[in-house]
Amino acid sequence: MSAGLILLCVAIYTLVLFGVTFLTSRGASNETYFIGNRSSRWYLVAYGMVGASLSGVTFMSVPGDVDAKQFAYFQMVLGYFVGYLVIAFVLLPLYYKLNLTSIYSYLQKRFGNHSYKTGAFFFIISRIVGASFRMFIVINVLQQFVFSHWGIPFWATTLIFVILILLYTFEGGVKTIVWTDTLQTTFMLTSLVMSIILISKLFGFHFTDVVQTISQSPMSKIFNWDWHSPVFFPKAFLGGMFITIAMTGLDQEMMQKNISCKTLKDAQKNMMSFSAIIIFVNLIFLSLGVLLFNFAHQHGITVQHSDDLFPTIALNYLGPVCGIFFIIGLISAAYPSADGALTALTASFCIDFLGFNSSENTWDEKKKKRTRYLVHISFAILLLLVIVIFKAINDESVLRKLFTVASYTYGPLLGLFAFGIITKRQTKEIFVPIIALISPVICFVLSTYSVDWFAGYKFGNELLIINGMITFAGLLLISKKQSLS
Repeated sequence: MSAGLILLCVAIYTLVLFGVTFLTSRGASNETYFIGNRSSRWYLVAYGMVGASLSGVTFMSVPGDVDAKQFAYFQMVLGYFVGYLVIAFVLLPLYYKLNLTSIYSYLQKRFGNHSYKTGAFFFIISRIVGASFRMFIVINVLQQFVFSHWGIPFWATTLIFVILILLYTFEGGVKTIVWTDTLQTTFMLTSLVMSIILISKLFGFHFTDVVQTISQSPMSKIFNWDWHSPVFFPKAFLGGMFITIAMTGLDQEMMQKNISCKTLKDAQKNMMSFSAIIIFVNLIFLSLGVLLFNFAHQHGITVQHSDDLFPTIALNYLGPVCGIFFIIGLISAAYPSADGALTALTASFCIDFLGFNSSENTWDEKKKKRTRYLVHISFAILLLLVIVIFKAINDESVLRKLFTVASYTYGPLLGLFAFGIITKRQTKEIFVPIIALISPVICFVLSTYSVDWFAGYKFGNELLIINGMITFAGLLLISKKQSLS
Protein backbone atom coordinates (compact mmCIF):
# COMPACT_ATOMS: atom_id res chain seq x y z
CA MET A 1 0.00 0.00 0.00
CA SER A 2 1.55 3.32 -1.08
CA ALA A 3 2.38 6.12 1.33
CA GLY A 4 0.28 8.53 -0.74
CA LEU A 5 -2.85 6.39 -0.43
CA ILE A 6 -2.35 6.08 3.33
CA LEU A 7 -1.98 9.85 3.63
CA LEU A 8 -5.14 10.38 1.56
CA CYS A 9 -7.10 8.13 3.97
CA VAL A 10 -5.81 10.11 6.95
CA ALA A 11 -6.69 13.43 5.27
CA ILE A 12 -10.26 12.41 4.34
CA TYR A 13 -10.89 10.98 7.79
CA THR A 14 -9.62 14.17 9.43
CA LEU A 15 -11.85 16.34 7.25
CA VAL A 16 -14.87 14.30 8.33
CA LEU A 17 -13.91 14.86 11.97
CA PHE A 18 -13.68 18.60 11.41
CA GLY A 19 -17.12 18.54 9.81
CA VAL A 20 -18.54 16.91 12.95
CA THR A 21 -16.67 19.44 15.09
CA PHE A 22 -18.17 22.38 13.18
CA LEU A 23 -21.70 21.07 13.69
CA THR A 24 -21.32 20.28 17.40
CA SER A 25 -19.29 23.25 18.66
CA ARG A 26 -21.47 26.14 17.53
CA GLY A 27 -22.47 28.35 20.45
CA ALA A 28 -20.32 26.31 22.86
CA SER A 29 -19.77 27.69 26.37
CA ASN A 30 -17.49 26.60 29.21
CA GLU A 31 -20.36 24.41 30.47
CA THR A 32 -20.55 22.81 27.02
CA TYR A 33 -16.80 22.19 27.02
CA PHE A 34 -16.63 20.62 30.49
CA ILE A 35 -19.80 18.48 30.71
CA GLY A 36 -21.69 18.99 27.42
CA ASN A 37 -24.46 20.94 29.21
CA ARG A 38 -25.47 17.56 30.72
CA SER A 39 -27.44 16.82 27.58
CA SER A 40 -25.52 13.89 26.05
CA ARG A 41 -27.58 10.90 24.88
CA TRP A 42 -26.62 7.85 26.91
CA TYR A 43 -26.50 5.45 23.96
CA LEU A 44 -24.10 7.73 22.06
CA VAL A 45 -21.83 7.98 25.11
CA ALA A 46 -21.90 4.18 25.58
CA TYR A 47 -21.06 3.47 21.95
CA GLY A 48 -18.41 6.19 21.74
CA MET A 49 -16.67 5.02 24.91
CA VAL A 50 -15.78 1.78 23.12
CA GLY A 51 -13.48 3.72 20.79
CA ALA A 52 -12.12 5.79 23.67
CA SER A 53 -11.29 2.64 25.66
CA LEU A 54 -9.71 0.73 22.78
CA SER A 55 -6.61 2.75 22.04
CA GLY A 56 -3.91 2.13 19.46
CA VAL A 57 -2.20 -0.03 22.08
CA THR A 58 -5.24 -2.32 22.13
CA PHE A 59 -5.54 -2.22 18.36
CA MET A 60 -2.07 -3.70 17.88
CA SER A 61 -0.95 -5.17 21.22
CA VAL A 62 -3.98 -7.36 22.01
CA PRO A 63 -3.75 -9.34 18.72
CA GLY A 64 0.05 -9.24 18.98
CA ASP A 65 0.16 -10.83 22.44
CA VAL A 66 -1.96 -13.85 21.50
CA ASP A 67 1.00 -16.06 20.52
CA ALA A 68 2.81 -15.53 23.83
CA LYS A 69 -0.11 -15.21 26.28
CA GLN A 70 -3.00 -16.91 24.42
CA PHE A 71 -6.40 -15.47 25.39
CA ALA A 72 -5.25 -14.74 28.96
CA TYR A 73 -6.14 -11.08 28.42
CA PHE A 74 -9.81 -12.12 28.37
CA GLN A 75 -9.50 -12.96 32.08
CA MET A 76 -8.97 -9.24 32.65
CA VAL A 77 -11.89 -8.40 30.40
CA LEU A 78 -14.16 -10.52 32.60
CA GLY A 79 -12.89 -8.52 35.57
CA TYR A 80 -13.65 -5.31 33.69
CA PHE A 81 -17.34 -6.20 33.71
CA VAL A 82 -17.47 -6.42 37.51
CA GLY A 83 -15.58 -3.13 37.71
CA TYR A 84 -18.18 -1.45 35.50
CA LEU A 85 -20.90 -2.66 37.88
CA VAL A 86 -19.12 -0.89 40.75
CA ILE A 87 -18.84 2.30 38.69
CA ALA A 88 -22.50 2.20 37.67
CA PHE A 89 -23.96 1.54 41.12
CA VAL A 90 -21.41 3.04 43.54
CA LEU A 91 -19.44 5.85 41.89
CA LEU A 92 -21.95 7.34 39.44
CA PRO A 93 -24.66 7.80 42.12
CA LEU A 94 -22.05 9.64 44.21
CA TYR A 95 -21.03 11.93 41.34
CA TYR A 96 -24.62 12.76 40.42
CA LYS A 97 -25.68 13.29 44.03
CA LEU A 98 -22.93 15.88 44.50
CA ASN A 99 -23.52 17.37 41.01
CA LEU A 100 -19.79 17.22 40.21
CA THR A 101 -18.07 18.67 37.16
CA SER A 102 -14.63 17.46 38.23
CA ILE A 103 -14.88 14.13 40.04
CA TYR A 104 -11.88 15.06 42.21
CA SER A 105 -13.89 17.80 43.90
CA TYR A 106 -15.46 14.91 45.85
CA LEU A 107 -12.13 14.66 47.69
CA GLN A 108 -12.37 18.32 48.63
CA LYS A 109 -15.88 17.89 50.00
CA ARG A 110 -14.89 14.73 51.88
CA PHE A 111 -11.40 15.62 53.17
CA GLY A 112 -10.08 19.02 52.12
CA ASN A 113 -7.85 20.84 49.64
CA HIS A 114 -4.70 18.72 50.05
CA SER A 115 -6.54 15.51 49.13
CA TYR A 116 -8.38 17.32 46.34
CA LYS A 117 -5.21 18.69 44.73
CA THR A 118 -3.40 15.36 45.23
CA GLY A 119 -6.14 13.46 43.39
CA ALA A 120 -6.21 15.92 40.51
CA PHE A 121 -2.40 15.97 40.29
CA PHE A 122 -2.17 12.18 40.03
CA PHE A 123 -4.82 12.16 37.31
CA ILE A 124 -2.92 14.77 35.29
CA ILE A 125 0.38 12.87 35.53
CA SER A 126 -1.31 9.56 34.67
CA ARG A 127 -3.20 10.95 31.70
CA ILE A 128 -0.24 12.85 30.23
CA VAL A 129 2.00 9.76 30.25
CA GLY A 130 -0.78 7.34 29.24
CA ALA A 131 -2.17 9.46 26.38
CA SER A 132 1.32 10.24 25.10
CA PHE A 133 2.26 6.56 25.05
CA ARG A 134 -0.91 5.57 23.20
CA MET A 135 -0.40 8.31 20.62
CA PHE A 136 3.26 7.40 20.24
CA ILE A 137 2.38 3.80 19.29
CA VAL A 138 0.12 4.97 16.45
CA ILE A 139 2.22 7.89 15.20
CA ASN A 140 5.28 5.63 15.13
CA VAL A 141 3.47 3.25 12.73
CA LEU A 142 2.42 6.11 10.45
CA GLN A 143 5.95 7.51 10.56
CA GLN A 144 7.36 4.14 9.55
CA PHE A 145 4.94 3.46 6.69
CA VAL A 146 4.22 7.00 5.43
CA PHE A 147 6.09 10.08 6.54
CA SER A 148 9.60 8.61 6.64
CA HIS A 149 9.31 7.97 2.87
CA TRP A 150 9.12 11.72 2.34
CA GLY A 151 11.91 12.59 4.76
CA ILE A 152 9.56 14.18 7.30
CA PRO A 153 11.05 13.90 10.81
CA PHE A 154 9.13 12.24 13.64
CA TRP A 155 8.71 15.47 15.60
CA ALA A 156 7.04 17.12 12.59
CA THR A 157 4.64 14.19 12.15
CA THR A 158 3.74 14.41 15.83
CA LEU A 159 3.26 18.17 15.58
CA ILE A 160 0.81 17.73 12.69
CA PHE A 161 -1.34 15.29 14.65
CA VAL A 162 -1.27 17.33 17.85
CA ILE A 163 -2.33 20.46 15.96
CA LEU A 164 -5.21 18.61 14.28
CA ILE A 165 -6.43 17.22 17.61
CA LEU A 166 -5.98 20.63 19.24
CA LEU A 167 -8.11 22.33 16.58
CA TYR A 168 -11.08 19.97 16.62
CA THR A 169 -11.31 19.86 20.44
CA PHE A 170 -10.59 23.56 20.95
CA GLU A 171 -14.14 24.82 21.16
CA GLY A 172 -16.70 22.06 21.67
CA GLY A 173 -14.97 19.96 24.33
CA VAL A 174 -17.05 17.08 25.70
CA LYS A 175 -20.03 17.79 23.43
CA THR A 176 -17.82 17.42 20.37
CA ILE A 177 -15.97 14.38 21.72
CA VAL A 178 -19.19 12.44 22.40
CA TRP A 179 -19.99 12.68 18.67
CA THR A 180 -16.44 12.22 17.32
CA ASP A 181 -15.98 9.18 19.58
CA THR A 182 -19.15 7.71 18.06
CA LEU A 183 -17.76 8.22 14.57
CA GLN A 184 -14.36 6.84 15.53
CA THR A 185 -15.83 3.75 17.20
CA THR A 186 -17.79 3.00 14.01
CA PHE A 187 -14.66 3.19 11.85
CA MET A 188 -12.58 1.19 14.33
CA LEU A 189 -15.09 -1.66 14.59
CA THR A 190 -15.60 -1.67 10.82
CA SER A 191 -11.83 -1.94 10.36
CA LEU A 192 -11.63 -4.81 12.85
CA VAL A 193 -14.45 -6.81 11.25
CA MET A 194 -13.21 -6.17 7.69
CA SER A 195 -9.70 -7.29 8.62
CA ILE A 196 -11.08 -10.61 9.87
CA ILE A 197 -13.25 -11.03 6.74
CA LEU A 198 -10.39 -10.28 4.33
CA ILE A 199 -7.83 -12.50 6.03
CA SER A 200 -10.43 -15.29 6.22
CA LYS A 201 -10.99 -15.01 2.46
CA LEU A 202 -7.27 -15.52 1.85
CA PHE A 203 -7.49 -18.73 3.87
CA GLY A 204 -10.64 -19.70 1.97
CA PHE A 205 -12.56 -19.83 5.23
CA HIS A 206 -16.29 -19.56 5.79
CA PHE A 207 -17.64 -18.31 9.12
CA THR A 208 -17.78 -21.82 10.61
CA ASP A 209 -14.17 -22.42 9.52
CA VAL A 210 -13.07 -19.23 11.28
CA VAL A 211 -14.83 -20.24 14.51
CA GLN A 212 -13.37 -23.75 14.34
CA THR A 213 -9.83 -22.51 13.64
CA ILE A 214 -9.92 -20.11 16.56
CA SER A 215 -11.57 -22.48 19.05
CA GLN A 216 -9.16 -25.35 18.23
CA SER A 217 -6.03 -23.21 18.34
CA PRO A 218 -3.81 -23.57 21.43
CA MET A 219 -3.63 -19.79 21.34
CA SER A 220 -7.31 -19.55 22.35
CA LYS A 221 -6.67 -20.86 25.88
CA ILE A 222 -8.25 -18.37 28.31
CA PHE A 223 -7.61 -19.46 31.91
CA ASN A 224 -4.15 -19.62 33.49
CA TRP A 225 -3.78 -21.36 36.86
CA ASP A 226 0.00 -20.99 37.36
CA TRP A 227 0.33 -18.78 40.44
CA HIS A 228 3.83 -17.69 39.37
CA SER A 229 2.44 -16.20 36.16
CA PRO A 230 1.51 -12.50 35.82
CA VAL A 231 -1.70 -13.73 34.13
CA PHE A 232 -2.74 -16.18 36.90
CA PHE A 233 -6.56 -16.05 36.78
CA PRO A 234 -7.30 -14.48 40.20
CA LYS A 235 -4.62 -11.84 39.61
CA ALA A 236 -5.84 -11.06 36.11
CA PHE A 237 -9.54 -11.01 37.06
CA LEU A 238 -9.14 -8.87 40.18
CA GLY A 239 -6.59 -6.71 38.40
CA GLY A 240 -9.02 -6.11 35.54
CA MET A 241 -11.78 -5.27 38.01
CA PHE A 242 -9.75 -2.69 39.91
CA ILE A 243 -8.10 -1.30 36.77
CA THR A 244 -11.60 -0.52 35.52
CA ILE A 245 -12.65 1.07 38.80
CA ALA A 246 -9.48 3.19 38.96
CA MET A 247 -8.73 3.96 35.31
CA THR A 248 -12.36 4.47 34.27
CA GLY A 249 -14.39 5.26 37.38
CA LEU A 250 -11.74 7.53 38.94
CA ASP A 251 -10.57 9.05 35.66
CA GLN A 252 -11.86 12.50 34.73
CA GLU A 253 -11.56 11.79 31.00
CA MET A 254 -13.82 8.76 31.11
CA MET A 255 -16.23 10.05 33.74
CA GLN A 256 -16.82 13.49 32.25
CA LYS A 257 -18.59 11.77 29.35
CA ASN A 258 -20.75 9.78 31.76
CA ILE A 259 -21.71 12.77 33.89
CA SER A 260 -22.62 14.65 30.72
CA CYS A 261 -25.73 12.43 30.49
CA LYS A 262 -29.03 14.02 31.53
CA THR A 263 -29.74 11.76 34.51
CA LEU A 264 -28.08 9.15 36.71
CA LYS A 265 -30.33 6.47 35.20
CA ASP A 266 -29.12 7.39 31.70
CA ALA A 267 -25.50 7.29 32.85
CA GLN A 268 -26.03 3.83 34.36
CA LYS A 269 -27.66 2.55 31.17
CA ASN A 270 -24.68 3.92 29.28
CA MET A 271 -22.18 2.15 31.54
CA MET A 272 -23.92 -1.23 31.44
CA SER A 273 -24.41 -1.15 27.66
CA PHE A 274 -20.79 -0.17 27.16
CA SER A 275 -19.55 -2.97 29.44
CA ALA A 276 -21.38 -5.61 27.39
CA ILE A 277 -20.06 -4.25 24.08
CA ILE A 278 -16.46 -4.05 25.30
CA ILE A 279 -16.41 -7.77 26.24
CA PHE A 280 -17.53 -8.78 22.76
CA VAL A 281 -15.12 -6.39 20.99
CA ASN A 282 -12.10 -7.60 22.95
CA LEU A 283 -12.99 -11.19 22.06
CA ILE A 284 -12.92 -10.22 18.38
CA PHE A 285 -9.50 -8.57 18.78
CA LEU A 286 -8.13 -11.75 20.36
CA SER A 287 -9.66 -13.86 17.59
CA LEU A 288 -8.00 -11.65 15.01
CA GLY A 289 -4.69 -12.36 16.72
CA VAL A 290 -5.08 -16.13 16.10
CA LEU A 291 -5.76 -15.52 12.40
CA LEU A 292 -2.81 -13.12 12.09
CA PHE A 293 -0.34 -15.56 13.65
CA ASN A 294 -1.64 -18.44 11.54
CA PHE A 295 -1.18 -16.28 8.44
CA ALA A 296 2.32 -15.26 9.56
CA HIS A 297 3.39 -18.87 10.22
CA GLN A 298 2.01 -19.98 6.85
CA HIS A 299 3.86 -17.25 4.93
CA GLY A 300 7.08 -17.18 6.99
CA ILE A 301 6.48 -13.63 8.22
CA THR A 302 8.58 -12.49 11.17
CA VAL A 303 8.52 -9.16 12.99
CA GLN A 304 10.87 -7.67 15.55
CA HIS A 305 8.05 -6.72 17.93
CA SER A 306 4.68 -8.42 18.24
CA ASP A 307 2.95 -5.02 18.01
CA ASP A 308 4.20 -4.78 14.42
CA LEU A 309 2.43 -7.96 13.26
CA PHE A 310 -0.98 -6.45 12.46
CA PRO A 311 0.33 -3.40 10.54
CA THR A 312 2.92 -5.49 8.67
CA ILE A 313 0.36 -8.01 7.42
CA ALA A 314 -2.43 -5.49 6.80
CA LEU A 315 -0.29 -3.04 4.82
CA ASN A 316 2.03 -5.44 2.97
CA TYR A 317 0.14 -8.70 2.40
CA LEU A 318 -3.63 -8.25 2.38
CA GLY A 319 -4.03 -5.73 -0.44
CA PRO A 320 -5.05 -2.06 -0.55
CA VAL A 321 -8.62 -2.59 0.71
CA CYS A 322 -7.46 -4.16 3.97
CA GLY A 323 -4.68 -1.58 4.20
CA ILE A 324 -7.21 1.25 3.94
CA PHE A 325 -9.41 -0.29 6.62
CA PHE A 326 -6.40 -0.83 8.87
CA ILE A 327 -5.25 2.78 8.56
CA ILE A 328 -8.77 4.09 9.21
CA GLY A 329 -9.06 1.81 12.24
CA LEU A 330 -5.64 2.86 13.52
CA ILE A 331 -6.43 6.56 13.17
CA SER A 332 -9.79 5.92 14.83
CA ALA A 333 -7.85 4.44 17.74
CA ALA A 334 -5.32 7.27 17.80
CA TYR A 335 -7.57 10.30 17.92
CA PRO A 336 -9.66 9.21 20.96
CA SER A 337 -6.41 8.55 22.85
CA ALA A 338 -5.60 12.24 22.72
CA ASP A 339 -8.78 14.24 22.15
CA GLY A 340 -10.52 13.08 25.33
CA ALA A 341 -7.27 13.34 27.29
CA LEU A 342 -6.66 16.90 26.09
CA THR A 343 -10.19 17.96 27.03
CA ALA A 344 -10.08 16.20 30.42
CA LEU A 345 -6.66 17.62 31.29
CA THR A 346 -7.88 21.10 30.44
CA ALA A 347 -11.08 20.62 32.44
CA SER A 348 -9.25 19.23 35.47
CA PHE A 349 -6.64 22.00 35.53
CA CYS A 350 -9.19 24.78 35.05
CA ILE A 351 -11.59 23.47 37.69
CA ASP A 352 -9.25 21.77 40.17
CA PHE A 353 -6.30 24.16 40.12
CA LEU A 354 -7.65 27.45 38.74
CA GLY A 355 -10.95 27.18 40.60
CA PHE A 356 -13.33 27.92 37.70
CA ASN A 357 -16.27 26.57 39.72
CA SER A 358 -15.21 28.10 43.03
CA SER A 359 -17.42 30.77 44.59
CA GLU A 360 -14.24 32.77 45.18
CA ASN A 361 -13.51 32.95 41.45
CA THR A 362 -14.78 36.27 40.10
CA TRP A 363 -13.68 35.84 36.47
CA ASP A 364 -16.31 36.51 33.84
CA GLU A 365 -17.16 34.00 31.09
CA LYS A 366 -14.84 35.65 28.55
CA LYS A 367 -11.80 35.54 30.83
CA LYS A 368 -12.49 31.91 31.72
CA LYS A 369 -12.73 31.06 28.03
CA ARG A 370 -9.43 32.81 27.20
CA THR A 371 -7.74 31.01 30.07
CA ARG A 372 -9.21 27.68 28.98
CA TYR A 373 -7.82 28.21 25.47
CA LEU A 374 -4.37 28.89 26.92
CA VAL A 375 -4.47 25.81 29.16
CA HIS A 376 -5.70 23.68 26.23
CA ILE A 377 -2.78 24.80 24.05
CA SER A 378 -0.28 24.30 26.88
CA PHE A 379 -1.32 20.69 27.42
CA ALA A 380 -1.14 20.05 23.67
CA ILE A 381 2.47 21.29 23.69
CA LEU A 382 3.21 19.11 26.71
CA LEU A 383 1.82 16.01 24.96
CA LEU A 384 3.99 16.84 21.92
CA LEU A 385 7.13 17.06 24.06
CA VAL A 386 6.46 13.81 25.92
CA ILE A 387 5.82 11.89 22.67
CA VAL A 388 9.07 13.20 21.18
CA ILE A 389 10.91 12.17 24.37
CA PHE A 390 9.43 8.66 24.02
CA LYS A 391 10.84 8.51 20.49
CA ALA A 392 14.26 9.63 21.74
CA ILE A 393 14.27 6.81 24.32
CA ASN A 394 13.62 4.32 21.48
CA ASP A 395 13.54 1.32 23.82
CA GLU A 396 10.31 -0.68 23.87
CA SER A 397 10.96 -2.22 27.30
CA VAL A 398 11.66 1.19 28.87
CA LEU A 399 8.57 2.70 27.25
CA ARG A 400 6.33 -0.07 28.55
CA LYS A 401 7.80 0.39 32.02
CA LEU A 402 6.94 4.09 31.81
CA PHE A 403 3.40 3.18 30.79
CA THR A 404 3.19 0.74 33.70
CA VAL A 405 4.46 3.41 36.11
CA ALA A 406 1.71 5.69 34.84
CA SER A 407 -0.83 3.03 35.78
CA TYR A 408 0.68 2.93 39.29
CA THR A 409 -0.41 6.50 39.83
CA TYR A 410 -4.05 5.42 39.82
CA GLY A 411 -3.35 3.47 43.04
CA PRO A 412 -3.37 6.57 45.26
CA LEU A 413 -6.65 7.65 43.63
CA LEU A 414 -8.11 4.21 44.38
CA GLY A 415 -6.97 4.43 48.00
CA LEU A 416 -8.24 8.00 48.46
CA PHE A 417 -11.71 7.34 47.07
CA ALA A 418 -12.03 3.99 48.86
CA PHE A 419 -11.05 5.59 52.17
CA GLY A 420 -13.58 8.37 51.66
CA ILE A 421 -16.44 6.06 50.71
CA ILE A 422 -15.81 3.18 53.14
CA THR A 423 -14.77 5.07 56.30
CA LYS A 424 -16.03 8.11 58.16
CA ARG A 425 -12.57 9.16 59.33
CA GLN A 426 -10.91 12.51 58.62
CA THR A 427 -7.29 12.71 57.43
CA LYS A 428 -4.52 15.01 58.60
CA GLU A 429 -4.47 16.77 55.27
CA ILE A 430 -0.87 17.93 55.18
CA PHE A 431 0.37 14.30 55.10
CA VAL A 432 -1.91 13.11 52.26
CA PRO A 433 0.44 14.08 49.35
CA ILE A 434 3.33 12.28 51.08
CA ILE A 435 1.32 9.05 51.48
CA ALA A 436 0.20 9.29 47.83
CA LEU A 437 3.80 9.69 46.61
CA ILE A 438 5.26 6.90 48.74
CA SER A 439 2.69 4.27 47.70
CA PRO A 440 3.57 3.95 43.96
CA VAL A 441 7.29 4.03 44.80
CA ILE A 442 6.85 1.04 47.14
CA CYS A 443 4.89 -0.76 44.41
CA PHE A 444 7.58 -0.11 41.82
CA VAL A 445 10.23 -1.58 44.15
CA LEU A 446 8.00 -4.62 44.85
CA SER A 447 7.49 -5.18 41.13
CA THR A 448 11.21 -4.87 40.37
CA TYR A 449 12.43 -7.33 43.02
CA SER A 450 9.41 -9.63 43.48
CA VAL A 451 11.07 -12.64 41.77
CA ASP A 452 14.02 -12.54 44.18
CA TRP A 453 12.02 -11.69 47.29
CA PHE A 454 8.94 -13.89 46.82
CA ALA A 455 10.19 -17.23 45.46
CA GLY A 456 9.77 -16.41 41.79
CA TYR A 457 6.40 -14.63 42.14
CA LYS A 458 5.77 -11.97 39.50
CA PHE A 459 3.36 -9.17 40.15
CA GLY A 460 0.76 -8.46 37.51
CA ASN A 461 -2.22 -6.16 37.51
CA GLU A 462 -2.90 -6.92 41.17
CA LEU A 463 -0.15 -4.39 41.92
CA LEU A 464 -2.76 -1.67 41.45
CA ILE A 465 -4.81 -3.23 44.28
CA ILE A 466 -1.73 -3.36 46.53
CA ASN A 467 -1.02 0.27 45.63
CA GLY A 468 -4.51 1.28 46.70
CA MET A 469 -4.25 -0.78 49.90
CA ILE A 470 -0.94 0.88 50.84
CA THR A 471 -2.49 4.30 50.29
CA PHE A 472 -5.57 3.26 52.31
CA ALA A 473 -3.38 2.01 55.19
CA GLY A 474 -1.32 5.20 55.13
CA LEU A 475 -4.45 7.33 55.26
CA LEU A 476 -5.69 5.23 58.18
CA LEU A 477 -2.47 5.98 60.08
CA ILE A 478 -2.84 9.76 59.59
CA SER A 479 -6.57 9.89 60.29
CA LYS A 480 -8.87 10.33 63.24
CA LYS A 481 -12.55 9.82 63.88
CA GLN A 482 -14.61 12.56 62.28
CA SER A 483 -16.12 15.04 64.71
CA LEU A 484 -19.91 14.91 65.03
CA SER A 485 -20.14 18.66 65.55
